Amino acid sequence: MQKRKLGKSGLEVSAMGLGCMGMSHGYGPASDKKEMISLIHVAIDRGVTFFDTAEVYGPYVNEELLGEALAPFKGKVVIATKFGIQMAGNKQVLDSSPEQIRKSVEGSLKRLKVDTIDLYYQHRVDPNVQIEEVARVLQELIKEGKVKHWGLSESGIETIRRAHAVQPVAAVQSEYSMMWRSPEKELLPTLEELGIGFVPFSPLGKGFLTGKIDKKATFDNSDFRSIVPRFKADNMEANQVLIELIEKVAARKDVTSAQIALAWVLAQKPWIVPIPGTRKLERLEENLGAAEIKLTQIELNDLNNALSKIEISGNRYPEEYAKRVGK
Repeated sequence: MQKRKLGKSGLEVSAMGLGCMGMSHGYGPASDKKEMISLIHVAIDRGVTFFDTAEVYGPYVNEELLGEALAPFKGKVVIATKFGIQMAGNKQVLDSSPEQIRKSVEGSLKRLKVDTIDLYYQHRVDPNVQIEEVARVLQELIKEGKVKHWGLSESGIETIRRAHAVQPVAAVQSEYSMMWRSPEKELLPTLEELGIGFVPFSPLGKGFLTGKIDKKATFDNSDFRSIVPRFKADNMEANQVLIELIEKVAARKDVTSAQIALAWVLAQKPWIVPIPGTRKLERLEENLGAAEIKLTQIELNDLNNALSKIEISGNRYPEEYAKRVGK
């Protein structure tokens, strides 16, 4: 597996990371812990060095899973986790107060079984706390040796600039795929200007771009997609035009649709590191294989031209979650 650097931060990771949320949160009931640890170890064998989790995934259990799985590889892998979302009953609450950040970092260090968090993201912007104040707390944590690098997730352009001016931001995380190209308008140019790495989550459109999900698909109540407008039957049917495009390209190159979708993300910029998630060994192997696929400039241009003519149906978040993004 090739390596990539996240912007000018100096943080070097595998060209593709592994998003671990779905192993225990967000996509139905949690998987067997031993099986997921085994899967993580296979990923390491295949060259993956970048693993993504968050305090709220579970909550806590996903960090605990990674802490146990990655303990034998201390110093050889990069762990990213996140603060800023707390659970109040069954509801998520934004809290990036200095007191909560410090409480969160101690909990994450303990669960991850590490002395320092490699990359610590603010999970969502807290409208009640100035981003400069958050940046100053992270600056202190970096000086104290509890955090090496920090980042932002789903933040707006001005928030990124303000945060970066106080304490350089290593990476920004946001959704990005053939299905959601909004970051290309302002986010990617801003990150390139500032020298910040980009870590796209859901590079496979929460599974849709694999071509394995159609209008007949149903989702468990504990699967986030059950409330996502994009995954309503009529929207999935309308979006099959995108799947057909990807399948044509995949057939020409004798690879899978998922591999084309991931190769397209990787081809955009050398400082982009996607973090597809999976619970299955065969899917892990398939996803990692995308790092070996080269799309020529002509193929990329043709794909982008075709993509520009496709209008995606259905929002990526239900209204409650959409309000928290990009502020």
